[in-house]
Amino acid sequence: MFARTQEVHLNTPAQLSLPLYLPDDETFASFYPGENGALLAALQEMLSRQHGSYLYFWSRKGGGRSHLLHAACAALSARTQAVGYVPLDKRTWFVPEVLEGMEQLALVTIDNIECIVGDPPWEMAIFNLYNRIQETGRTRLIISGNCPPRQLNLSLPDLASRLDWGQIYRLQPLSDEEKGAALQLRAKLRGFELPEDVSRFLLKRLERDMCTLSATLDQLDHASIRAQRKLTIPFVKAILNL
Repeated sequence: MFARTQEVHLNTPAQLSLPLYLPDDETFASFYPGENGALLAALQEMLSRQHGSYLYFWSRKGGGRSHLLHAACAALSARTQAVGYVPLDKRTWFVPEVLEGMEQLALVTIDNIECIVGDPPWEMAIFNLYNRIQETGRTRLIISGNCPPRQLNLSLPDLASRLDWGQIYRLQPLSDEEKGAALQLRAKLRGFELPEDVSRFLLKRLERDMCTLSATLDQLDHASIRAQRKLTIPFVKAILNL
């Protein structure tokens, strides 16, 4: 089964359109928790509420931040609630004014906030959105970054203090054993088997961040379907030129 994306066009009062792409295989069910049970419980509890709230979590790049934000959006989208996902690492595709009116949504997720550090228009736009969300009291706001809010070195001190007010969690990295289990879970949900020896081989020969490992697993899935072959170490070596 190939991974697909769901596209939703979000129209704001500013008449701007931000396409929302949700990978259909990045859900809470496909997220291997490791030692992140408390964070997952906090997210689930937050999404179950009928009123607004705020949560910030952080990890190094490739730690699964985007997966969790996509999962949160998917969970509320399945309940036909309006959501917004703002990937700030791709902010050159849109302008800060796209945040105007997002306080009307059930959920706003902002990914990679470290990417706008030192960018006054973006910092002010997020500060204003945060304040509007607090005023309306209806919208859930989830923000991810690569470090705790106080360590972001934001140019706008008021934004730094706002981001430090709510629930803050570190997204704990997976051990190698947990990464192997996460890959096997991803494979199972995609409808194929990842043998344990192949999983160990990938962890030994590739970069160990989950983005690289997951992308490689997708590549191997596609290759095995085309070749009508099961995943074995010789097959993997041939496909990846290892």
